[in-house]
Amino acid sequence: MKWEKLFEPIQLRRLTLPNRVMMGSMHLGMEGSKEHEDALISFYTERSGDNGPGLIVTGGISVSPEGDGGHHFLGFYREDDLRVMRRLTESVHAANGRIAAQLFHAGRYAYSQMNGVPSVAPSPIQSPIHREVPEELTEMDILNLLESYAEAGRKAKAVGFDAVEIMGSEGYLINQFLSPRTNKRSDKWGGNFENRTRFATEVLKSVRAAVGDDYPIIFRMSGLDLVPDSSTPEETIQLAKKLEEHEADILNIGIGWHESTVPTISMMVPRAGFIEPALKIKEAVTIPVIGSNRINDPLLAEELLYKLDMVSMARPFLADPFLLAKAKDQALDQINTCIACNQACLDHAFEGKAVSCLVNPRAGREHKWTIKKADKTKTVVVIGGGVAGMEAARAHAELGHTVTLYEANAAIGGQFNLARKIPIKKEFDETIRYYTTELNRLGVQINVNHKPNADDLLAHSPDLIVLATGVVPRQPVISGIHHAIPYPEILAGNREVGKKVIIIGAGGIGCDVSHFLIEKGIHDILLLRRNGKMGEGLGKTTKWAMLQDLKQNGVTFRTNLSYEEITSEGITITNSETGEQEFLQADTVILAAGQESNIPEEYEQLSKKGIDIAVIGGARLAGELDAKRAIYEGAKIAFEPETISIK
Repeated sequence: MKWEKLFEPIQLRRLTLPNRVMMGSMHLGMEGSKEHEDALISFYTERSGDNGPGLIVTGGISVSPEGDGGHHFLGFYREDDLRVMRRLTESVHAANGRIAAQLFHAGRYAYSQMNGVPSVAPSPIQSPIHREVPEELTEMDILNLLESYAEAGRKAKAVGFDAVEIMGSEGYLINQFLSPRTNKRSDKWGGNFENRTRFATEVLKSVRAAVGDDYPIIFRMSGLDLVPDSSTPEETIQLAKKLEEHEADILNIGIGWHESTVPTISMMVPRAGFIEPALKIKEAVTIPVIGSNRINDPLLAEELLYKLDMVSMARPFLADPFLLAKAKDQALDQINTCIACNQACLDHAFEGKAVSCLVNPRAGREHKWTIKKADKTKTVVVIGGGVAGMEAARAHAELGHTVTLYEANAAIGGQFNLARKIPIKKEFDETIRYYTTELNRLGVQINVNHKPNADDLLAHSPDLIVLATGVVPRQPVISGIHHAIPYPEILAGNREVGKKVIIIGAGGIGCDVSHFLIEKGIHDILLLRRNGKMGEGLGKTTKWAMLQDLKQNGVTFRTNLSYEEITSEGITITNSETGEQEFLQADTVILAAGQESNIPEEYEQLSKKGIDIAVIGGARLAGELDAKRAIYEGAKIAFEPETISIK
């Protein structure tokens, strides 16, 4: 692959960027925390350097106290935070990187209980995803805010940031002024389009005056709000022209508000599925334009750069800090691709936790999980080639240990080999490709179709045996259970499925099987659960979109029941509230009622031989399939061997 565009430099005023990739803003949940200060700086520093993104943008840094978005925010108004920022920029520059500060105000998305001050907005309209009504900004409040933005710009430049990005997208304060949905003012800051854009342009003018003519300003504007009664496409184009007129250097095009009911960044969204607004804006202005959203592949980025000036890739750098270095070295198969699962990034951020990554648990732990050869090498045997076992093998081999991996089936991948059959989870192909490449590159001896016995294992004289033997489907005690087909048989394509389907189990697996069947043209699907909610266990930022999609495709759900008997024609249930029995007809009954840990007894006996045994992933704790925990445990036993629990 010859890169024509990806590594082409671009000039933004005094700043030269060596490539056309921006690492977009992500709130890491480490900001403003003494405990996570070193982790925050290590995270950004590892992603800096000659082969890192041309420019990194920080998570939002508040311009005023009421603008914090929730847990762990840095603020330009706090002296100690300025110290952290200066330390951050010095570390990034020492690594030959470039970093911009995002000037941020949450507006009505702020949390007064966390910030200690009331949230504010153009108009006192409550967000559907918040409990409180914001206070309406007065004229004096607005003027003070303009000075806060200017002061934040001055301080950003003073502490060493190479540029600033004004956050005017995703439904935050500036976006709230722009939208007729949230701006009902009758003064010069609201009403017609000219007045609604006044705050955005005045912020830009204030920041420009504060930072000077030689300093780059990025404006992150919304290309598509995806909420009712908001800015029109025509107004969006007009706004872009206004921002160019008022000396924005480059426009970063965001997509969707947090309250939008249209999924924008989950795995079910096609790659670059929302690039069109950026292309339209590019046609309307002469300044550079950045495209974003679900761009996780350098080849896709290269293709887009024939039409745009830069691309923003945020979460892909969580998954692989060295993404661009690998692309430059033509080692595309070695890239650990972001699969847009959201489970350890956005879900963590919304829960107030430090952000990490399902496929790269080192993210956020770079300060303590350093990549260096171990002082004393070990012989490690891993049993099980699912994600827990693959990561345990990969991480140990990366640290210089000798590793052998056994997998009982014909290919490594474990439950991911089933999950990637789900139409919305095709990205899992990338994870299996990555592990296959890495295990071969690192010299791991892989034995498939081989379930080793104790003698096989002892022949290696192992220092550590890792049991990553995974799970088996749980068999609930129900009369006629033999009439139900276990979900792996369905996903593997081994069994015929009728037109009317009942699935026992409505957690993540039941939902996945439903998506699989819908793709096959089967829509008469009923999910059953003894008690609880449909989709329990799914991540907060993806659950709603998955369930919405199922409901739109006719999938129904029932709970508060007990199972009496399964027959070849359906299932008899009892309503837990009324005690009434009911027969539900079905052509096929599928069993997706959870899993049980799978640890052959002979392996447990190995600890008596004085060998360290680590049990990880589903073998340690079944529950709902949890790839995030499984991969984390596989890495942790390599990077923190002192934490291994000896069986």
